[in-house]
Amino acid sequence: MTGPVRPRRFAPLSPAKRKEGDDRPLLKGIVFDVDGTLCLPQNYMFAEMRATLNISKPTDILDHIYSLPEEQQEEAHEKIRDIERTAMKSQQPQAGLVELMDYLDSRNIKKGICTRNFDAPVNHLLSTFLPKSEFSPVVTREFRPPKPDPAGILHIAKDWMHEDGGKSLIMVGDSIDDMTAGFRAGAATVLLVNEANQHLAEHQHTDLVVRQLDDLIEILENGFEGRVEADDGSVDAKNLVEEAVGKS
Repeated sequence: MTGPVRPRRFAPLSPAKRKEGDDRPLLKGIVFDVDGTLCLPQNYMFAEMRATLNISKPTDILDHIYSLPEEQQEEAHEKIRDIERTAMKSQQPQAGLVELMDYLDSRNIKKGICTRNFDAPVNHLLSTFLPKSEFSPVVTREFRPPKPDPAGILHIAKDWMHEDGGKSLIMVGDSIDDMTAGFRAGAATVLLVNEANQHLAEHQHTDLVVRQLDDLIEILENGFEGRVEADDGSVDAKNLVEEAVGKS
């Protein structure tokens, strides 16, 4: 599947910031990943999952489970669900989580979730940290195929009655699966950058990087401008990345 011409752009959400003749489209919704995006990353889970399934790091956990004989898949799923149930008790919200969601609600921007988690950790996070904020649809592990396939994001776009696939959306995440799924769906992509994933900041599937979630508020108010490609000399992409990860 061919991705859209980059960079992606959206008009300011603030009516006061919009100017006559601005041909940028309006943002219609944002899709969020969960672990590492709405909550702080709990990456230790993946090592525990691979250990319990007896697989090595390069092997995709869900791909491995679906490759098993059908009668063994539920047992494997339950092993990793047990790890997630334990981990969800120590979930912590990302910086700026509530502020960003309150802002999006004030601007009537739809919010959805596309995650490879199963439903219990997702519901726990929403009920604990965002009890007043609505996310719909919520696409979890039961939806197939999972990210990096764009199907989950396209499902959300269809539910929102969008006729242009993901082109009116932004996908916010912290992994290559998030960036690739968003890119392939035609959505703009925002990487919530950290020390472990900063190598993705200059990936061709990443439009923009932010250091914390509420950094998006000013960006959306003033108009979203995806990263210009590296061969465009008018933008110092390397410097933008370094600023986002807090380097001098």
